Amino acid sequence: MSNNQINHKVPLSGRLSYGLTDGCGNLLYCIIGSYLLYFYTDVFGLSVATAGAILLFTRLLDAIDAPIWGFIVDHTKSKYGQSRPYFLWLCVPFAVFMWLTFTTPALSGTTKIIYAVVTYILAGIFYTGIQTAITSILPNLTRRPGERVILNTFRMVGGNIGAFICMTFTLPLVAFFGEGNEQKGFSYTLAFFGIIAIVLFIVAFKNLREVNVEKIKSIPIKDSVKAIKGNWPWILVVIANLIFWIALTIRLSTVVYYCQYYLGDKSLTVFINGIMLVQVIGMISIPLLVKRFNKYGTMILGFILVAGGHIGIFFVGTNIELMIVFWIIASLGQGIACSMPFAMLSDTVDFGEWKTGIRASGFLTAIGSAFCIKAGSGIGGFIPAAVMNLFGYVPNAVQSSTALFGIQFVFTWLPAIIFLCGIIPMLFYRKYEQNENNILLDLAKRNS
Repeated sequence: MSNNQINHKVPLSGRLSYGLTDGCGNLLYCIIGSYLLYFYTDVFGLSVATAGAILLFTRLLDAIDAPIWGFIVDHTKSKYGQSRPYFLWLCVPFAVFMWLTFTTPALSGTTKIIYAVVTYILAGIFYTGIQTAITSILPNLTRRPGERVILNTFRMVGGNIGAFICMTFTLPLVAFFGEGNEQKGFSYTLAFFGIIAIVLFIVAFKNLREVNVEKIKSIPIKDSVKAIKGNWPWILVVIANLIFWIALTIRLSTVVYYCQYYLGDKSLTVFINGIMLVQVIGMISIPLLVKRFNKYGTMILGFILVAGGHIGIFFVGTNIELMIVFWIIASLGQGIACSMPFAMLSDTVDFGEWKTGIRASGFLTAIGSAFCIKAGSGIGGFIPAAVMNLFGYVPNAVQSSTALFGIQFVFTWLPAIIFLCGIIPMLFYRKYEQNENNILLDLAKRNS
């Protein structure tokens, strides 16, 4: 590793294009976290128990492909690079199967459930491939820790914009395209978003470049696994990120239920989701926060803010004005806590190389990002469905007082408790972060 690699800065076009990658991914995939449970129960026509079981089963099964994609990326050698070509190769199948997931065919009974499972799994598989490439390319764009934080900020802001567009405009577009038919509306909306995502993925592919990737050797599968041995910072980041995505999925997937049944106004969902754009402020502030609190402290701050916001929402009840205030606080925390693991994963790749001599950026980042997102989404989608079913929730019906309390609980206390659990691994991460500069210098000496 040369000093030029350590000090390499990515041009603005590359930073913006890196932001596009996550923006495109979230434009499509955030619809799953925000609306798939609702789509399955109130549009597709499944019971809440069946929908919850599908979300859990398919997500956990689908999460297995994360390390497989990591192995694939680590063994990729092409004229386009190691991670970059997957933006070109996977964007079309990813968009197509996302569209199929939210399309309702003329099926019934078991056949309908099988269709839901298959399309959901395939959409997830292709998303994992793209998500793996988005995260694994970061260590190869630059070796400079500060530049990685900046690049990750561009990625998170781009991802947030994609998520904002998805969560804010999905229901209005469903109403526009469907003209009263939500099945038609969801299908057309996903087709519209899919075309946009394909175009922007291709733009990102053309503008990004991986540094010195031609010197990276193909890694045997057993050696990729060895990169985990003794890599405690990676283990801690994975645990914290998995906890975050479980809680985040609960937070996002229950908004529509909370607005429709507890607050009595489903249209508030669009407004509430739109407010989440303020999390960009949290994301933009990360470079400054990291200088003040380090990375582990910044992550803890994010967990505290998002958990505190949800606890506040519980105590204000149906006071919408105060609810919005606490929702903004939670959104700022979400932006911070969502962003940090992706930057920290790049540092754990360096730690793994320093500890074992193996640089398995694809494998380590695949599990640390795609696996956490998908497993977290599955568990986070199942838990509120199971709790609401336990409290007697019935789709498209007037809810009992017990069911309303269940909806309130899964939207406020449940995610808050889980978010707070994410603080624990970060407390142990501190000592590893303090040694990062020494590790980089040692790696530079070894490879000079």
